[in-house]
Amino acid sequence: MPDIIQLLPDHVANQIAAGEVVQRPASVVKELLENAIDAGADTIKLIVIDAGKTLVQVIDNGKGMSVTDARLSFERHATSKIQKAEDLFNLHTKGFRGEALASIAAIAHVDLKTKQEKNQLGTFIKIQGSQIVSQENIAANIGTSVAVKNLFYNIPARRNFLKSSTVETRHIINEFQRVSLAHPSIAFSFHHNDSEVYNLTAGNLRQRIVAILGKKTNEKLVPITENTDVVKISGFVAKPEFAKKKRGEQFFFVNNRFIKNAYLNHAVSSAFDGLISNGFHPSYFLFLEVPANSIDINIHPTKTEIKFDDEKTLYAILRSTIKHSLGQYNVAPVLDFNRDASLDTPYNFKHKSSPSTPKVTVDPSFNPFKKEEQKSINFPFKRETSNWESLYTGINVENIEVESEAVNSSLFSEEKSAAKTYQVHKKYIVSSIKSGVVYIHQNLAHQRILYEEFLENCTVRDAASQQLLFPQEISFSKTDLNLIVEIKEDLENIGFLFGTFSNENIVVTGIPVSITESQTTIIIEQLLDDIKNDIPDTSFSQLDIMAKSLAKSLAIKTGTKLDAKEQEEIVNKLFLCKQPDVSPFGKKTFVTIALEEIDKNFNN
Repeated sequence: MPDIIQLLPDHVANQIAAGEVVQRPASVVKELLENAIDAGADTIKLIVIDAGKTLVQVIDNGKGMSVTDARLSFERHATSKIQKAEDLFNLHTKGFRGEALASIAAIAHVDLKTKQEKNQLGTFIKIQGSQIVSQENIAANIGTSVAVKNLFYNIPARRNFLKSSTVETRHIINEFQRVSLAHPSIAFSFHHNDSEVYNLTAGNLRQRIVAILGKKTNEKLVPITENTDVVKISGFVAKPEFAKKKRGEQFFFVNNRFIKNAYLNHAVSSAFDGLISNGFHPSYFLFLEVPANSIDINIHPTKTEIKFDDEKTLYAILRSTIKHSLGQYNVAPVLDFNRDASLDTPYNFKHKSSPSTPKVTVDPSFNPFKKEEQKSINFPFKRETSNWESLYTGINVENIEVESEAVNSSLFSEEKSAAKTYQVHKKYIVSSIKSGVVYIHQNLAHQRILYEEFLENCTVRDAASQQLLFPQEISFSKTDLNLIVEIKEDLENIGFLFGTFSNENIVVTGIPVSITESQTTIIIEQLLDDIKNDIPDTSFSQLDIMAKSLAKSLAIKTGTKLDAKEQEEIVNKLFLCKQPDVSPFGKKTFVTIALEEIDKNFNN
């Protein structure tokens, strides 16, 4: 029997490795930006075309590479970051695996230009599908430029699995924000399809956060600082009143590397207990500095998951540090046993004279145990009550009409017969039908009603808007503002009206009649998040997701008490819908229990 195990060709092995390292264009952005940082660059430029499908290029002013290093950088497991296995547990760099460039080159066309300061000329290498097409000396600036073109050109199946340009661009922006937040001392710029998305100058962390998320963010930040033998914590959390429905602005960095950790996220959330409402999440930008040998980074190809030696201690320190900072900056109440703030002298009374002591006079002859003589009072009738009937002499009792409400059996009968629906546990509406009983989920049913109303407003008739007496000015990040401009017409179709647009703010002059003024910011933020994460590039799909998002946000919540009229309105409107049996997200809105099924429970 012939041997069946064989070594894979290098180009196949590289494509397999690429499947782990390069999942989408954003993965290429992350790897190239990290390589530029490891090269010591203080200015990095990212250029993206067609959401990274056509081009991802990173240009840096780092130390560059020699001719030999440029050639070796595209070999598998070739790296300058580690020499021995022990180095994996003492890492101070980003890309240490040595797979990134080799994996990228296996599935794209790559152009590399690099030059060191000591060399007169630089090196230009052209690679297609792991094969070096050409190599030559050229005039170049100090540093490195890597251009990745036509990603997944030789794996069309992988290319077909990419999402829309809107979604892929969102992932690229996320990676860019994470890397630029981790290194505020480096200047970053980001261009997409010949338009500038970000131009971030070098500065401190607060300046970098404000530059990415907008000027209004500055007033939201509470600084966090703690230095212990176990961990050094720094960064910012947002004040509780600025908590959001989504988790978009939550950033953890361990040794300047972005990570995801549900356990540490719970520590932050628990520090905000009692300060934010259910369903809302705090924003934070936290940097943890721990000994390199106390963590294991090499557990996932994307290097966003980390194992800690002692997570419980980190949890306790992080939670107490945030609670202390919130209290220190008067965001949350703190216990101070040295003074009582309620006893502090008000500012207006500090310089006033002390109040005089009130005079008290005492009657020395007063005896509380001495019986007082009853004073005679002249009543129009005698005080004796033995002949009390004489008080009513001359009054004909039979002619007296007393105003009273007659109590009879008909008092409650009308109310009982009028009830057509009943609410159970503030969650379900129960109504009887000919064949049995129907249980309606009030939240899901209302979602279906609102969803079809919003769709009809967008496509058939004009949506009703309510003008705001005082227009609202809302601050958004630059990327969110660009998205609002793109979908402005669709937002107006569902009832929003806008005034002026600036670099960071929009003015809302009107809102749909179904929402309140206080909900405006939350609704728009949730709409933007849903569009960025779930929407294809078709106009109808955007309208559909807007209708779904609004319906979910505005539907009557579980736990809301409904009167009889509200219950009947939901029942009647639900069964007038085109598809009443499911919510916009495919869940059942009602369940019918036949009379025979109920009878079975009593016939056993």
